[in-house]
Amino acid sequence: MTILVEVLGWIASLLIVGSYALNITGRLSAKSKLYVTANIIGGIFFVVNTYYHQAYPSMLVNIVWVIIAVVMLTKKKEGDH
Repeated sequence: MTILVEVLGWIASLLIVGSYALNITGRLSAKSKLYVTANIIGGIFFVVNTYYHQAYPSMLVNIVWVIIAVVMLTKKKEGDH
C-alpha cells in the first residue's frame, strides 16, 4: 500500500506542476479541459497521499483544489445555453 500511495503522490506532482509549467509557458490554457482534468486527477491523488501521511492541512488544500477544478470543468462557457 505504501508504494502505491507514494506513486500516486509522484504522479500528482507531475500532473499539477507539469500542467502549470505548460500553462505559464503558453502551451496550455488554464481553461482547457486537459489542464483542468490534470488538476483534478493530481489533486485527488494528493488527497490520497496526504491522507495516508496524516498531512491534513495539505489534504484540505487539495480537496479545495479539486472542487475548484471540478467547478471550472462543469461551468458553462459564456454564450452556452
